[in-house]
Amino acid sequence: MAENNTPTAPTFQFNQVYLKDASFESPCSPEVFGPKNPNRNPAIDVQLRIQHQRVTDTDDVYEVVLVSTCTAKTDEDTLFIAEVQQAGIFTLTGYEPAQLEKMLEAACPNVLFPFMREAISQLVARGGFPQLLLAPVNFEIMYQQKKSSPQPDAEGAPNSA
Repeated sequence: MAENNTPTAPTFQFNQVYLKDASFESPCSPEVFGPKNPNRNPAIDVQLRIQHQRVTDTDDVYEVVLVSTCTAKTDEDTLFIAEVQQAGIFTLTGYEPAQLEKMLEAACPNVLFPFMREAISQLVARGGFPQLLLAPVNFEIMYQQKKSSPQPDAEGAPNSA
């Protein structure tokens, strides 16, 4: 019998989802809820970061963490700051390095985003503010932009090489 040397197709397995960290701060409370402060239309700033690491050196299991910091501000006050680190464990086998990076930076965050969106919404509502629903994010485009932008050097300045 001949050996089957056909390469196996890459696999993507979502093993676990968990909330790694969450925090909520309302620096102007309780004044922000008082009669002198009617409902305002704050500016909402949403920052997203993606972190990933191999769980062990011997297998293809990775932890991916989607970090979101949402800040609501008026001209004079910060109404709230909500931060969530939504994490997941993924098994990714059979990928070339460039494909693996794209999976970790785009595909895995796509899976985690709905969980993070829900956690942010609940955190803000429990803080006494109207529900915050984050707009959908295209992680494919974020990844492409990251790859096309100049990478900072060791001192943090953009590297033009």
